[in-house]
Amino acid sequence: MKQTGSMESRIRKMEAWDERQYMLNENYEVYEKDGEPVGAAALHYHNFYEIIYVLEGEFTSLAEDKIYLLHRGDFLLINRNVMHKYHPVEKKQISSKRIILWITDGMLERLGEGEMNLAACFKGEGARVCHFPVYYEELLRGYLLKLAMSHVLDREQPGTKQAMDRGYLILFFTYLNALCHVGEYFSTEGLSGNPLVEQVSAYIDSHIEEPISLELLANQVHMSKYYFLRKFKEMTGVTVHTFLTNKRLIRACQELRKGLSITQVWQSCGFADYSSFLRNFKAAYGVAPGRYLDFYPEGAAIRQAEHVPTER
Repeated sequence: MKQTGSMESRIRKMEAWDERQYMLNENYEVYEKDGEPVGAAALHYHNFYEIIYVLEGEFTSLAEDKIYLLHRGDFLLINRNVMHKYHPVEKKQISSKRIILWITDGMLERLGEGEMNLAACFKGEGARVCHFPVYYEELLRGYLLKLAMSHVLDREQPGTKQAMDRGYLILFFTYLNALCHVGEYFSTEGLSGNPLVEQVSAYIDSHIEEPISLELLANQVHMSKYYFLRKFKEMTGVTVHTFLTNKRLIRACQELRKGLSITQVWQSCGFADYSSFLRNFKAAYGVAPGRYLDFYPEGAAIRQAEHVPTER
């Protein structure tokens, strides 16, 4: 039987310049990216999990205040609401090829069917790098490649791809979670701090409920205001103001999921008033704060237990 195309031609791809950081599918997406990922050059975050697997070459990522250098076969696991970006290193990522997996907490809960916590591999804040023995790496890579295949089979048998993907996802995350229990598989090679971002991030975390001016942050790192603004933008790809606002929003999401009222949340996260909080929250997440919990499996339980109002 003559093949209609090679496996390479059937892999779903996202162009390296594509800036999209939201899912078109409500549950999960898997695709391949080749070359230097110039479309992911600014700090961003999302309310779903992300896994980056390096197929070829190297890849460097800044997550929160740490820089991760990934080699072929490495997995980078990024938790929800973690600020991260591609970190350019001269001539390092031109030949890089990666598989990207985005998946929601709700999808992982449904796959686990109440028996397994398939999101456990993302536990802790920030990101983590894993490097597994060859057998397990090839096993996981195979599942990712199958998930990244386009819907060729659905042309003849509609729904086949969806059913197969569900099986591959269960197998992938079951193995991944089992392997993540083994501490020796976590890699610290190429992991380094970014002193400027680290210092600014730590100060914001400690004073997030307070007004924080650009002048104050510049003083904390012993720089003039304008040199600080320029240097920070060079390192992170975003302005200090955007970084500060994102930190406040990430904390707000955490507080909402703890059961705090919306009024308590915006006040404890340092927003000047509710209208400012609402405007920034909707711009970042596409929904009002009162609807944010609807996107999480535990949302209804939190509302019932803590009597969280559905404010707009």
